[in-house]
Amino acid sequence: DREKENKEFQSTVSDQRETQELLKKALSVLQDFYNKKALLQVRQEPAGPPPPAGFESYKKNAGSSGVLSLLEQIISDAKAMEAEAIRSEEDSQKAYEDFVKETNASIEAK
Repeated sequence: DREKENKEFQSTVSDQRETQELLKKALSVLQDFYNKKALLQVRQEPAGPPPPAGFESYKKNAGSSGVLSLLEQIISDAKAMEAEAIRSEEDSQKAYEDFVKETNASIEAK
């Protein structure tokens, strides 16, 4: 059913656009956070006793690039999924229009 396909398309595109918007906001917040910390580079005294032997010191920026890259990849995937859904909808709409034209021509020919 063409209407059902179109509703699914509308839902998919809407979800992907919302996903992109939310992830871009999250990415921006994280980039601001990590960039501020990198720029400040303030020497802080460790809170509490020193870590036990065998433990490394805690580094806040150590994993940030992986998380930021992951968010960027998810945003890219959401954009690709949105583009694919749009192409698919255009193809389905064209096929539907062609079907209607052929059916109408067939009816008129009889």
